[in-house]
Amino acid sequence: MAGTGDVPILLLDVDGVLNAPCVALPEGWARGTFNGYVLSWDPTITGRLRAWHESERVEIHWLTTWAADADRLLAGPMGLPRGLRVHVREGVAPTGFLGALDGASGWWKLAAARAVAEAEPERRIVWIDDDLARQAADTGEWLAAHPHVLVVAPDLFTGLTHEQLDAIEAWL
Repeated sequence: MAGTGDVPILLLDVDGVLNAPCVALPEGWARGTFNGYVLSWDPTITGRLRAWHESERVEIHWLTTWAADADRLLAGPMGLPRGLRVHVREGVAPTGFLGALDGASGWWKLAAARAVAEAEPERRIVWIDDDLARQAADTGEWLAAHPHVLVVAPDLFTGLTHEQLDAIEAWL
């Protein structure tokens, strides 16, 4: 994808967004084990995201502790495109999930989202992360000053829903 100014960026988390921990797998969902972690996801959700990316409705970027492992291990099985841009914690190589869990302070994802917004001020941004609700005190002021950023905070145990995707589509 060319990365043009009229294509919004979609910052995508994995756990609590695509991966919803569930004991009983909902009908139609898929499950796999990656780096020793069991992930469960709805292929119809990842299919919609892929279609948006391929039609240049959005440009998906990974913003997840899975780092480059999201692209390397998860994208294919989940039905998402490979080769997406990966945003990682500053000072941490994009080598994977465990490498991104160092002891640095502050919410690194907010710093990464800010960096994207500063680097691409003309582009709208959709940021999907289940932790956004818990990080509201840290993110609220910045988000209020950046109305071109839409945040969606799925429930950890439900993950991203079609209703939330419908709301994103309406905003786009």
